[in-house]
Amino acid sequence: MSNSRSESDPQRPSDHFDSVESDVRQPKLGFVGWLRWAWRQLTSMRTAIVLLLLLAVAAIPGSIFPQRTADPNGVTQWETENPDAYPIADWFQLFDVYSSVWFSAIYILLFVSLVGCILPRTKHHLKALKARPPRTPARLSRLADFREERLEADPEEAIARAEKRLKRQGYRIERYDARGSLSVSAERGYLRETGNLVFHAALVGILVCVGLGGQFAYTGQSVIIEGSTFVNSLINYSSMNKGRLVADEALEPYAVTLDSFDVSYVPFGQNGAGQAGDFQANVTVRQPDGSATEDTVRVNHPLDVFHDSIYLLGNGYAPTITVRDADGEIVFSDSVPFLPGADNTMTSTGVVKVPDGLEEQLGLIGFFYPTQVELETGAFTSGFADLYNPVLTFRAYVGDLGIDDGTPRSVYTLDPSGMEEIAGPDSELTSLELAPGETVDLPGDRGSITFEDETPEEADVSEIGATESVKRFVSLQVHHDASKIWVLGFAILVVAGLITGLLVPRRRLWVKVTPTDDGVRIEYAGLARGEDPAIRRAVDDLADGHKSDLTS
Repeated sequence: MSNSRSESDPQRPSDHFDSVESDVRQPKLGFVGWLRWAWRQLTSMRTAIVLLLLLAVAAIPGSIFPQRTADPNGVTQWETENPDAYPIADWFQLFDVYSSVWFSAIYILLFVSLVGCILPRTKHHLKALKARPPRTPARLSRLADFREERLEADPEEAIARAEKRLKRQGYRIERYDARGSLSVSAERGYLRETGNLVFHAALVGILVCVGLGGQFAYTGQSVIIEGSTFVNSLINYSSMNKGRLVADEALEPYAVTLDSFDVSYVPFGQNGAGQAGDFQANVTVRQPDGSATEDTVRVNHPLDVFHDSIYLLGNGYAPTITVRDADGEIVFSDSVPFLPGADNTMTSTGVVKVPDGLEEQLGLIGFFYPTQVELETGAFTSGFADLYNPVLTFRAYVGDLGIDDGTPRSVYTLDPSGMEEIAGPDSELTSLELAPGETVDLPGDRGSITFEDETPEEADVSEIGATESVKRFVSLQVHHDASKIWVLGFAILVVAGLITGLLVPRRRLWVKVTPTDDGVRIEYAGLARGEDPAIRRAVDDLADGHKSDLTS
């Protein structure tokens, strides 16, 4: 007795795939075959949806980690707070998510997938639009949504009335008369597929606009102190990220002067005391032709200048500090931005570097308290964000600032390693403490430091106190992207196509009229493509309306 399955099971042929004696072999795809298979997988709708979801997930790190293009200072602060994790995060390009290799790979694959999916579907859709509605089935009663009526009417009039009603409802119709019966075939809902194609084509449009628009876009940040002017040129930006195709002369040479900065704080005794309410930067914009206009920049209300959008990112205090040598000669005088901390009291830190004019280079690490209060530990803090008791303290260092070798250094940080502390907790003298208008001497007869009082001469000090004694600064972001209007247009098309694809049903209806001895037998039937719970009601409405037309 043979052990072969083909012998034990005579109904199974000897060349069956699991037959012991079978020599059937699957054909090898080969290189071209594998390429064709990979292309079909990539251009399938399922793959496009997966890539779209993957792109959304890949964008999440961009909202978790500070990005160099939008918040370079945040990247620096993250590096300071996480020195061990920073190299790893930077290797994975988590601070440049939207220009990273892995994000770009998903982006390009999604673009190719959508294009490869849209083109054949568009060709098929255009062919279907030109085709005639399908022939009426021989047995309409086999369809789930079917209804039959028997009436006394002329067959030609009955089918003509059916055609007229279906046309009024927006159906494409075609007559299919056969021996012994008259029929009309109707269909509508091709707008559903049109909406789907518009949706996917608009997604491609967004990808193209974002990809190409980024090559011509630029985003830069700059800090402006009250009374100073920013000119829109590359050299005046503290940080700049521009597309590869942005030329240096592409920036319009307008100027923005910060006239004043208005801010209101929640007063004492109320919930959220000290928190900033509404604030705005009052600026004067000078055009290249010399004309000037006054305007304001507020949070979420950018100022548009020459197609540039100017955003207000942050603000703080900029104490004016003057350093003199032992002979009383000024070696440094400037308003220095102090960066506020995380609390709402505007306790701020800043750095002053004096590389020339003194016997040794001088570095100052300062702490500014708008409303100074002393804690039980003896440490200082600010009790309120406004200028009610402004005090500035410094830790002073002398030695090598580390800037003579040409190595770029941040203006907001000072590395005191290798320097001698001459005033501060780790020296024989306490930190230098100044109020607006006061001057203190540097230890060792090195000179003096003055905290300048910026209160206007015409102001009534008895009325305003010290609230105008320190200048303010604002951090502005200038963003230029000519593609944003195109992105908006394609986004509208995405929504319109999606709504159309979801709301427009794809239906086919048939009406068949068969003469009988006592009148006509009229059959109504419908068929929906996909889920359409209203198809039964559509058949009933057609039958009731047609019956009313014939009997009225």
